[in-house]
Amino acid sequence: MVDVAERRKFLVVIDDTEECERALYFAMRCASRQCCRLVLLYVIVPANFQHWINVESLIREDAREKAYDILHRFSAIVREESAIEAELVVKEGSRARQVVELIAEDKEIGTLLLASAAKGAEGPGPLVMSLVSERDEPLPVLITLVPGNLNDEGIDMLV
Repeated sequence: MVDVAERRKFLVVIDDTEECERALYFAMRCASRQCCRLVLLYVIVPANFQHWINVESLIREDAREKAYDILHRFSAIVREESAIEAELVVKEGSRARQVVELIAEDKEIGTLLLASAAKGAEGPGPLVMSLVSERDEPLPVLITLVPGNLNDEGIDMLV
């Protein structure tokens, strides 16, 4: 197993939640200060549409295009605010499983940054729960939970 200190990438799971932006901002600040790289992962949760193969392939293609559009939008923010060129990854399947698989594949990932659900939500969110408490063995990386209601100034004070 690779020593966590040798891992020089921060992984952020990009999705359509508000708190995702908080995790990205925190990761961007940390990566910038520690001279690390940033990996942005978007997971396409597959639609079960197997009756018409042509329709399913069109839906998949559309989902991949949407995923890359979203990743390019977030990577542009990262580039503008921190001069870091983020690595973009799109996978398909369950979010938790794809995060675990990417960490297993890319031995340079040393920190997973997840935003907990915004204020008022019940619990930290389904991805956080499945990765932190529902696994038999811990992930071989540091996991940082960023409060979804933390603003930029609060993050800047912490990093």
